[in-house]
Amino acid sequence: MRRASLVTILVFVAGLGIGYFARSAAGTLQRRTHAANLAAIEKVHQEEIEVTLTQDPKGLIDLWAEDAVQFNPGSPPAVGKQAIAAANGRFRAQYPGLKVFSYTSKYRNLQVEDGLACEWFEKQGEYKLSPESPLATWHATGLQVLKRQSDGLWKGVMVFPISWDAVGGNVKTQSGAGQ
Repeated sequence: MRRASLVTILVFVAGLGIGYFARSAAGTLQRRTHAANLAAIEKVHQEEIEVTLTQDPKGLIDLWAEDAVQFNPGSPPAVGKQAIAAANGRFRAQYPGLKVFSYTSKYRNLQVEDGLACEWFEKQGEYKLSPESPLATWHATGLQVLKRQSDGLWKGVMVFPISWDAVGGNVKTQSGAGQ
């Protein structure tokens, strides 16, 4: 009877030890994965600033996932990467002389779970619609959702502006003036 109790206790203690080490190893892996996700999302933020400042058409589209949805005030939602590219193309055709002089994005309350990231944004910039037009300012706040792709990169799947103000530019749609 004593021997059975001793074996039971040893098996129980071994199980606790294995469970503890497995849990701490999983926690370490989870922390490393979270840190990698945060670094990759920050890289997307920096790329967005760069391509918005240069108005690089390919770069502006490469930020989006295939199934993305972009909401722009005064326009129907652009559903899918091709529709977003078409909306950006129409904007560039309407304002071929557009030049962005400054652009900043601030993000807060980032939540990452199951391959999705959700965050609030505040973006602002200065631009001219043509070389002759006056300098205009733009400010937006809203919600952005990113999705981790199978290759590990993060892409935008939804941008939903809550507020959107453009002063001095008389822009009808602002698809290409910022993401």
